[in-house]
Amino acid sequence: MLPQRGQVLEFASGSGEHAVYFARNLPSLRWQPSDPDPNCRRSIDAHANSHANSHGDSGQCPNLLPALDLDVTAADWPVPVADAIVCINMVHISPWAASEGLFAGAGRIFPSAGVLYLYGPYKRNGRHTAPSNEAFDASLRQRNSAWGVRNLEDLTALATQAGLALREVVEMPANNLSLVFAKA
Repeated sequence: MLPQRGQVLEFASGSGEHAVYFARNLPSLRWQPSDPDPNCRRSIDAHANSHANSHGDSGQCPNLLPALDLDVTAADWPVPVADAIVCINMVHISPWAASEGLFAGAGRIFPSAGVLYLYGPYKRNGRHTAPSNEAFDASLRQRNSAWGVRNLEDLTALATQAGLALREVVEMPANNLSLVFAKA
């Protein structure tokens, strides 16, 4: 799914656990974590430093870059080019404008073979894939009316507008999906 080499931009990196894991296991990729929350950015960097300190030289991730303050809805991102974007569990816990910004930005910064990887719960044809996802969606919308489990077809429409196409849908545990979009 991800390219063999190049730069990966991760949105909503949260604690930094994914960033450290992926950077450590994909050493030919430069991993750029980001999060708009300063507490999360501190956690990302601390998690990376803690991992390196606890594993000695073998635990360092020279391909893991310091966390960036990056708002996915911004018209300009501080990363002008990325070969891939990874976004895990953000689309449903953010306003629709975040999804619009994510796809538009991917369309702007991808070279001819860019890949956008999304992970989380999604509806298909307007229907939840499991009763647990329907309950989760109701819980999200109760906490914030702008949040919610998104419809795969709506995301595919955003992708088309940005010059991307849905390449693969992979069923994952806990009724989640991995969605792989690529430059059309």
